[in-house]
Parts: sequence; C-alpha cells; structure tokens
Amino acid sequence: MAQKENASRAGFGPALDAIGADPSLKEIILSGGDPLTLSDRRLAALFDGLQAIPHLRRVRLHTRLPIVLPERIDHGFLSAWSALRLPKVAVVHANHAREIDGSVRAAIADLRATDSTVLNQAVLLRGINDRVADLVELSEVLFAAGALPYCLHVLDPVAGAAHFDLPEEAARHLIEGVTARLPGYLVPRLVREEAGARAKTMLPPASR
Repeated sequence: MAQKENASRAGFGPALDAIGADPSLKEIILSGGDPLTLSDRRLAALFDGLQAIPHLRRVRLHTRLPIVLPERIDHGFLSAWSALRLPKVAVVHANHAREIDGSVRAAIADLRATDSTVLNQAVLLRGINDRVADLVELSEVLFAAGALPYCLHVLDPVAGAAHFDLPEEAARHLIEGVTARLPGYLVPRLVREEAGARAKTMLPPASR
C-alpha cells in the first residue's frame, strides 16, 4: 500500500489504478517522450507502483538517453531500476554505429548489470544509415556492446523530415541485404508504426 501511495504522490495514481484493474495487461511499456527525463525519485515511485501489481510480468523501458546522454544512466537511476524485481527490458535507440562510443558502451553494460535485456531500435534515414554496410556495422557494434538489434523503423511522416524518407521497397531490399550478411539474431525486424494499431506492423520481403 505504501508503494502505491508513493506512486500516487508522484502523479501516477490514475495510470496505476487502470493497470491494476486490467489483469489482461502483462507487460507495461514506458515510452515517449523519454521516460528518463523524469527524476529518479519519480521513476522509483513509478517502479514501486508497478511492482505492487501482481499480474504484471515485465516492464519495458524505451529511451534514447543512453545514446545521446549516457551519463543519465547514473547511480540514482540504476538503483531505482535495479530495485524493480519484475523482468526488465531496456530498449535504446541508436541509428548509426558511430553513436556507440565508450560512454555508451558503459551505459549499456550498466543496464545489463541490472539483469535487464537490452535491445536496440533504429529509424531508417536516407543519407545516414541507408546502406547495407551501415546497418550491418550497426548490428555488429550493438552486439559487441551488449545490445541486440530489435526493430528498424521506416520513417514516420513527420513534418520537416521528408528528406530523410526512403521508399518502402528500398527499405525491404536493404533488409534483404542485411539478412544475407548476418545471422538471424542480428537482423532487426523491418517495421512501420501505424496509428491505432495494437503493435508495430512488420513489412513483407522485397518484391521480385
């Protein structure tokens, strides 16, 4: 009860009540904005509240901060995240192998040390990672750092970002090329986000 009261004071009471009232919910995804922009105190209260819900099996955290601000994976956050006894998945967001330097590798290692599964999702961007060699290198560098490739998103239709977009058929051919060069566990799933869909939409193989 004290855990739920702490979470309520941090502003999560209504959400926790809704989750607690729906036993069909087994996994909770903490996502965008970026959950790690919250303070450690608020995150700890949220984790405590989730821990108190008996039907939850996993908590998944989506964050780009381990890539762009790896210092955020500090003692305060790691203490709060470690205290969550539910199975934990951390999904980081690296788009290119050059984003993964020593400080990022250290942040991923710290996440893994909390008994978290660490995955990566990327966005396919024209001129950034739109060659087979770019995607192969990203997967190899991620694996060496301790993160598995998870999803490769085609670009959402975002205002001002059309110059980064790549035709869907070209994206499918890229993944085909990656599949030819890497073992299956290093090939991310090519997906698209669709409004209102219950999950990511996987894109079919390239047409012949």
